[in-house]
Amino acid sequence: MSKEEALTPSSAADRVEQALKFLEGRWKLVILFRLFGGKVLRFSELEKAIPAISQKMLIQQLRQMEADGIVRRIVHHQVPPKVEYCLTDWGQALCPALDALLQWAAARERPGETDARAQSARSAS
Repeated sequence: MSKEEALTPSSAADRVEQALKFLEGRWKLVILFRLFGGKVLRFSELEKAIPAISQKMLIQQLRQMEADGIVRRIVHHQVPPKVEYCLTDWGQALCPALDALLQWAAARERPGETDARAQSARSAS
């Protein structure tokens, strides 16, 4: 974005909405975290790493992420077939943003804050 394109509250909200569409879906963030750090995982390794996801849903989420340019699918033509997944450079670029999100969430659970919220909830009842 150039300096001439200053964000307004409305245009910023639109851009956030567009960005979040890439991450829609219950499992996409989990898949991203499994692939961060340059990891290359076979489909079966992803299945084992995320046991609560169905095979159908994993395939669907990976295909969407591949179509969006976040994940790269690597097919090795051999018998038995071997398919691996890794993040594209653009997908890997999400790492700092998601780390910031984790830090933001962790700040809510800092010692003292949890106790104050619990006490406030008890006194309200």
